[in-house]
Amino acid sequence: MIAIRADLLDFTAAPPWQGPGLEGVRWRPDHWLLVGDDGRIQGAQIEDPGPGWERHDHRGRLLTAGFIDTHVHAPQLDVIASHGAGLLEWLETYTFPAERRHADPAVAAAAAARFLEALLAHGTTAAVVFPTVHRASAEALFEAAAARGMRLVAGKVLMDRHAPDGLRDDVDGAERDCEALIARWHGRDRLAYAVTVRFAVTSTPAQLAMAGALLERHPGLYMQTHVAENRDEVRWVGELFPQARSYLDVYHRHGLLNERAVLAHGIWLDAHDRALLRDTGAQIAFCPSSNLFLGSGLFDWQAGVDAGHRVSLATDVGGGTSLSMLRTLAEGYKVQALRGLRLSAWTLLHAATRGAAESLGLAHEIGHLEAGAAADVVVWDWAVGEPATHRDALARGALPGLAAQDLHARVFAWLMLGDERNRVATWVAGRLHGTGP
Repeated sequence: MIAIRADLLDFTAAPPWQGPGLEGVRWRPDHWLLVGDDGRIQGAQIEDPGPGWERHDHRGRLLTAGFIDTHVHAPQLDVIASHGAGLLEWLETYTFPAERRHADPAVAAAAAARFLEALLAHGTTAAVVFPTVHRASAEALFEAAAARGMRLVAGKVLMDRHAPDGLRDDVDGAERDCEALIARWHGRDRLAYAVTVRFAVTSTPAQLAMAGALLERHPGLYMQTHVAENRDEVRWVGELFPQARSYLDVYHRHGLLNERAVLAHGIWLDAHDRALLRDTGAQIAFCPSSNLFLGSGLFDWQAGVDAGHRVSLATDVGGGTSLSMLRTLAEGYKVQALRGLRLSAWTLLHAATRGAAESLGLAHEIGHLEAGAAADVVVWDWAVGEPATHRDALARGALPGLAAQDLHARVFAWLMLGDERNRVATWVAGRLHGTGP
């Protein structure tokens, strides 16, 4: 049994959309978080827990639920920060050559371990992940996640056209691989399988139909793909699927939209698309740093809220420029500011913790600090280096003659100025996975 002393911050419900009010915010400064031998949270209290507990005293630091990254490419650490290309050119020039190497099981295993360790070092304890088209890549990712006790959703990528040699599969072979991976990994430990369509361009109608059949045969599977990220991509999908009303409709026609569908980006959607997302329960994984880096566009989060569909946050690496969800949330704030929307710290943080868990149907297990939840938690320094330490001191009233600001001001400064260097320690299901930046 372990007890962690820190300032505890999580959510009991969705907070106000823009304002800094505390509705739905649970703030418990200088409390002990109690974790049982089963790796689940037993509760929180201000009183000393007494003897018999392994103590981790982080008083004066922040403790949150681990971040949930709802769209990220494991093999693309090799191409993060590659220069000068839009989406389609970027795939051809950087991504596809890097992913082809993962046909080698040794390369795939080393990459999976490196990727998951990097996630944990950035304070991310659960993720929805793309490996590559190779079965070995998916196997390696699942094996590495199981060894670390992580909550992971992943699946072999489907691509049977418009991809180079070494990265194409075929409908029958892909189906056999998926069935084998589902049988071995789905529901094992904390793992779940996602039918993983790269994007509509790289799958034939026959493969998309096969993907829909997998979802129908195996209730409880997830589905992950990309949609409407780039205008050139949208035009190409329209040429390949002229019978579909929209890019999103391609997936709907093949039975791929449901409450477990995670679609990355969703920048170039219209009102009909957003209503379809709402009606099917599918969510958009907003990837702000990637959208900015590749010049794809500015996601309209307000339109999603107005339509009633779900939105979570994601790094997308390597189109994105960091695995840090703190950096990603800060970029998300800036993207929305360009659209005239000033999001609260609560909206951003909720979308990467409890909100993401609810969107994935996993709020019984992750995304918050309630009793019974898995102890996927992270301790953070409020500030590292100047000017962050000065800004934090100002927010908490630690400078002579200045009163403390409200909690929102302090948390917002942490979100905007923090990154992986602020991470002090990460626990996955009560198991400590490294300390320090």
